[in-house]
Amino acid sequence: MSGMIFVNTFVQDVAASRAFFTSLGFSFNDTFSDENTACLIINEQAVVMLLAVPRFKDFIRDDVADLSTAREMLLAVSADSKEAVDAMADAALAAGGSDWMDPQDHGFMYGRSFRDLDGHVWEVTWMDPAVASGEATPPDM
Repeated sequence: MSGMIFVNTFVQDVAASRAFFTSLGFSFNDTFSDENTACLIINEQAVVMLLAVPRFKDFIRDDVADLSTAREMLLAVSADSKEAVDAMADAALAAGGSDWMDPQDHGFMYGRSFRDLDGHVWEVTWMDPAVASGEATPPDM
C-alpha cells in the first residue's frame, strides 16, 4: 500500500505560521489553503495542514493539546547534509521559533529540533546515505 500522508495540526495564526515556514524554505499548495488553513508541502507525498484552532476543532472530538506541558507529536523532516540541518534549525530560530533539545550527533546521523511559533516540535535530520540505503550498517548508538 502506498499513498500520501496528511498531517493535520493546529495553529493560532495561519498567516504567521505560513510566513514562518516560508522563511524555512517550504512552499504551500494554495488550492488547499485559505484564511483558516495552510497546506504546507513537505514533498510530493507528504503535507502538513496548518489549521486555525476553530477549523482544527471541526475534525476532533476532544480539545487541542496544551503544548506548554505536553507533546502531541514530533514532526521530522530530512535534510541533505549536516549543514542543511543547521541552516533550517538556525532559520527557524531566527524566524521566532525556539530551541527544543540539544543537537544529536551520532556520526552517521545528525539532527536538531525546534519549536515552531505554536510550540509544535520539528526535528531536522540527516543520515549518511550509505546507512539510509542499507549499504552500510550504523555503528551502535
